[in-house]
Amino acid sequence: MAPSFDNGSSLFNFVVRDGNGVKGMVDSGISKVPEAYIQPPVEQIDKKNASKCEMPPIDLSRLVGPDHDKVAKEIVRAAETLGFFQVVNHGVPVDLLESLKDTAHNFFGLPAERKAVYRTESSPTPLVKYGTSFVPAKEKALEWKDYISMVYTNDAEVLQHWPIECREVALEYLKTSLDMVKKLLEVLMENLGVKLDDSKIDSLIGNKTVNMNYYPTCPNPELTVGVGRHSDMGTLTVLLQDGIGGLYVKVPDDADIDKKGEWVEIPPVPGALVINVGDMLQILSNGKYKSAEHRVRTTSTKSRVSIPIFTIPKPTEKIAPLPQLVEKDGIARYKEFVLADYMNNFFGNPHDGKKSLDFARI
Repeated sequence: MAPSFDNGSSLFNFVVRDGNGVKGMVDSGISKVPEAYIQPPVEQIDKKNASKCEMPPIDLSRLVGPDHDKVAKEIVRAAETLGFFQVVNHGVPVDLLESLKDTAHNFFGLPAERKAVYRTESSPTPLVKYGTSFVPAKEKALEWKDYISMVYTNDAEVLQHWPIECREVALEYLKTSLDMVKKLLEVLMENLGVKLDDSKIDSLIGNKTVNMNYYPTCPNPELTVGVGRHSDMGTLTVLLQDGIGGLYVKVPDDADIDKKGEWVEIPPVPGALVINVGDMLQILSNGKYKSAEHRVRTTSTKSRVSIPIFTIPKPTEKIAPLPQLVEKDGIARYKEFVLADYMNNFFGNPHDGKKSLDFARI
């Protein structure tokens, strides 16, 4: 029997500690959002008054051939302004993307005890973590999201440790996306006048994680968020969103585009992948590329899934603005640090916009 969700500690125990997640709470038949999930008015997402991002998807097949420079400029412009863009003809089979969405829905449809095996406290492997919200023990209001997070080491370990229900399709998604990620990084670095060899590019994306996020239907979506305001901490993120929508990006106040300071929705485009700049790329570029502040709304009509790949340097990597850029700019805007220290700060605090970058600012 489900507990009273009006009681904060019994809700926390049921959703977080026992691994039932938001889905378990929704499946119990709630008719209103529990207090623990109601966001302060300033964090609530006004769907009616939000506009859509008008930037058309970038066709990556045109990077080969006479249009290379034009397409490279589109990628650079997006990274310098919004920090978000969509790509098509990216090399990841569209039928694989459809299969991924089905796999995510099927995984979260499993009995709670099967998913709860992978809770942080009890997971049989450090490569897989099942959880809910972001840092639930520290959040003033919880996020309306369950997730499974799968860290890549090598194929053999993945096939041994990732959940059998999703390991093959998630691994194929990761492997078919990496060429695209490397191409995008090469374009972005060349624009900065920096030529990185393969080993340096590999070091910037040395740590790779596939997440499957699940946003159950919500009785009062206007009161909640699926994910709160944040930027991703890594280098580049690849995201598959489903057809429901709900991803919002904040246009930076200093961006050379319209709608400064506004939240715009990234509308789903069939067959497209969303790319966003992470904090590490903002730091490496000495602030030229912008990590994107974004958030996710919930919906009352249908459960939603999204599947990101986070590419991050290895935790032991030293990160600082590239020396060529510091010389050109005459100033380093960020200090040098070891990535593990940044990660501890990032994952130890609730989402709060781009505040995570303060760790590295000079």
